Amino acid sequence: MSSGDDREEVAREVWRLMSDLVLDNQRRREVADAAGMSFGRTRTVRRVAHRPMSMGGLATVLGMERPNVTALVNDLEDQGLVQRRADPADRRTRLVEATAEGKKIARRADEILNTPPAALTGLGLDDLEVLREILASSSD
Repeated sequence: MSSGDDREEVAREVWRLMSDLVLDNQRRREVADAAGMSFGRTRTVRRVAHRPMSMGGLATVLGMERPNVTALVNDLEDQGLVQRRADPADRRTRLVEATAEGKKIARRADEILNTPPAALTGLGLDDLEVLREILASSSD
């Protein structure tokens, strides 16, 4: 096996481990339990809590079809978590924004998601610095 093949295999293993760490379903369940709704619905509320978005923009970032986003926003609006308002830049466009209750749920979800897992907090400072450097350089 060539060094390129070895590197590819190690890269796959590192990616799998990183994915397992980031996509931990326990974390998603914790968010869903705290929010009282599915992780996907919470993700929608978090998006519009960070900044109001048009329905089309929301569909794009969620990777959903517009009719499905409309149904989702209707449901979240009925729950008092989001509201629609006219876009001041284009009165024909409606923006979706989080209500005070939606922002509260988004903040709680963000607290959970921004808390590093034990697998990271258990690392020494030197290892964390190296990992941060590697990840920062790969995002350039």
